[in-house]
Amino acid sequence: MRTLCASTLIGEFFVIGFAGLVAMKDPALSASTVWLVSGIAMLLCVLLCGMVTRPGGVALGWALQIALIASGIFVPTMFFMGAVFAALWWASVHFGRKVDEAKARFAAQAQSSSSTADAA
Repeated sequence: MRTLCASTLIGEFFVIGFAGLVAMKDPALSASTVWLVSGIAMLLCVLLCGMVTRPGGVALGWALQIALIASGIFVPTMFFMGAVFAALWWASVHFGRKVDEAKARFAAQAQSSSSTADAA
């Protein structure tokens, strides 16, 4: 799960950076505010890469997805991009857990096979 989720988060890191560049063109927003918010979100993406398997990591990822969609208020394209990344996040978590379960099952089978072979 970690690899799939981290890949999604790194993609979001770049999208947030590009959205920050677009948001800077809005005269109602100050550049310092845009980069403070974008920088915190980008930092959160990187930190979540390492925290995704810990308790609360996936929930923080969902919070980031909601914030990404909500950023469409300032950069309308982010409504679409946020929805795309929310779908990717769901797929990463869902299929990542299935892969982790399969790996654990195969490891248990391999261990039981080797212990059976050692007993013979």
